[in-house]
Amino acid sequence: MKNESKRMPIENRTARLTILIDPRKKAVFERLCAGEDATSSQVVRRLIREYIERKQGRPWHPEDDPEETATPGITRSRPR
Repeated sequence: MKNESKRMPIENRTARLTILIDPRKKAVFERLCAGEDATSSQVVRRLIREYIERKQGRPWHPEDDPEETATPGITRSRPR
């Protein structure tokens, strides 16, 4: 996990993402993260970044515009 900080750009702004997860999965996940000397937030951010890169077919850059990098056919929900 320490190598990740060398290759990944620092993200200056953050937004909260709340998920509901089975308590047993959460406990196992946190134990596995601790075994990597990483927080659960760091691992979730890495997983999300990898998912975005896999879907887009290119590296993620924090300065990317979400509207321009969204998967074609998927529209962002608009506030009402």
